Order: sequence, then structure tokens, then C-alpha cells
Amino acid sequence: MVAVDSQGPQDSAVRMFRRERSIPLRGSAAALCNNLSVLQLPSRNLTHFGVVHGPSAQLVSAAPEGVPLAQRQLHAKEGAGVSPPLITQVHWCVLPFRVLLVLTSHRGIQMYESDGSVMVYWHALDSGDASPGTWSGRILVFDIPAKGPNIVLSEELAGHQTPVTDIATEPAQGQDCVADMVTADDSGLLCVWRSGPKFKLLTRIPGFGVPCPSVQLWHGTVAAGYGDGQVRLYEAGTGTLHVQISAHARAICALDLAPEVGKLLSAAEDTFVHIWKLSRSPESGYTEVEHCHGECVPDTQVCGARFCDPSGSSFAVTGYDLAEILRFSSV
Repeated sequence: MVAVDSQGPQDSAVRMFRRERSIPLRGSAAALCNNLSVLQLPSRNLTHFGVVHGPSAQLVSAAPEGVPLAQRQLHAKEGAGVSPPLITQVHWCVLPFRVLLVLTSHRGIQMYESDGSVMVYWHALDSGDASPGTWSGRILVFDIPAKGPNIVLSEELAGHQTPVTDIATEPAQGQDCVADMVTADDSGLLCVWRSGPKFKLLTRIPGFGVPCPSVQLWHGTVAAGYGDGQVRLYEAGTGTLHVQISAHARAICALDLAPEVGKLLSAAEDTFVHIWKLSRSPESGYTEVEHCHGECVPDTQVCGARFCDPSGSSFAVTGYDLAEILRFSSV
């Protein structure tokens, strides 16, 4: 295992990213971890952004120069209850044959067509459950057809005893015994799964007494961000710890990966966003890390951050009570 200290932006000899025109929001971002979702549409030269605020989610479509072209507000379906439910996450699920926009609240799960125009499925949750998994620790698995609303809850996975905080996946590419999903919870426990007709739990990676709000999966490496500011990289199949990074001074709120190049983005309540380059050592087979860029967002409690393209050449950031999406692109 290798320990790595964070490098601040003042230590970078050359700045890799510059601030671009921000995208205005009608409402500010709520103080939720992973409170930013991004869907790039290269064929239309557009990028969709989704941000949560209270009982609604704001969707913004923007051109590359940051000019907002369309905005839409989605609200949580009320279900049973006397008060409007609060949305816990908005996220685009990109499947091989379909893209769905998923809204989750304490009352249920709403699935829309990718532009948010039509709701195709609603799943009510029991009292006390929430998403991306549930407060009870269950992971809900749905069968999604190529089109239409015939979505079915097919399986419930039991691996967590505390609230689920995040889920990450990557294509298994048909290989046997390959981990292609990882889930995290409030205790810091990670569960690594292999999908199939039935999901199989491959390994459980113990927590460290602090929550794990965000997790990513890349080429068999699990990247996990923790409430103590640490980023830890594990071998997905065995749970072996490869690297521990003292990345931030406060709780990490978001991780993201640019899969084409192995860039890892980490964002935290300390106002910093860091970008790391991951690679595999040909000698040891271990994952290695190099710090590439650090960006301070002054006086802002960062709550969401995502790459805007699979090559990691641009990223976007949201902050608590910030009525805009900040955008950065490579120099």
C-alpha cells in the first residue's frame, strides 16, 4: 500500500484547467453529496446538467460555450404523506440500449425519458427508505426494456446494514469473475458485485468508522472517497488496498472518473477539487496515482462535481446555496 499526500493548486507548475462561463440556475444547489449529474450528447453538441434543490430537480441543457438553451423543473411524486418529499438524487443512467433519467426521494423512485419530458415508471418506497439504494441498506435491481414503461423490480440485494450512499458500475465486457458494480454505505463499508441474471457479492471491504459518500469503479480498481477527506484505491476482486491519498482537509462529497484516460476527480467541503491520474504498474500490477490539478472554489461548500466528457477535458462543479454551475476546461 502506498500513501500519497495531496498537492495544492499552488504546487502545479502548469495549470491544466481554466474557468469558463458558468451556467445560471433558477434555484441553488442543496447540500447533498453527488449533487450534480451530467449527460453529454455529442451528436447534438449539447450537455445536460441536473441539480437537486429541495422537492425539485433542475435540468439545464447548455451549448459548449455554456449558454443555457433549455431548462426544466421536475418535482418529486408525492405518494403518501402530508408534506412534499425531498429529492435525494438526480442521475442519468446510461444503458447500452437506453438512457433514463432517475429521480429519487424518500417516497419513491421516478424514471423518465432522458430529457425529463415523460415519466415512464414510478416505484414507491416503504417509509424510511431512500436512494440510490435505501436507508435500510437494500439495493434494488430493475429490469429495463429497450423501450416503453414495462420496468420490473427483479431483485433486492442484501449486503449493507446502514444507509446506502452511492453506487458505481462499469461494463464487465463479458469476462468471467469480473467485478462490475460497487456500493457504499454510511459506515464506510463497500460491497463489490458481479452482475448477471442474479447478482453475486464478490467481496466486502470494511469501513474505517467514517461514511463513504462517493465511489467509482475503473478497470477493476475501486476508488472510494470518505468523510475524513481520504481517497482509497482498492483491488475490486480482492479488496486489497493499493493507495491511500490524503486528498482533502474535509469530507469528500463527490468522485468522478473519465474512463478513457483514467482521470479521477475528487471534490470536498474544503472548497477544493483535485484531479488525479490513475495507471497500473506493469511490474506490480498495483494502481498508481499522480496528482494533476487542484482548483479552489473560494467560500463555497462544494457538493457536486463531474467530468463533462469521457476524456476528462472539462468538468463542472456545484456548491451549497450557489445558483450557478461552475465550468472548467483544459488549457
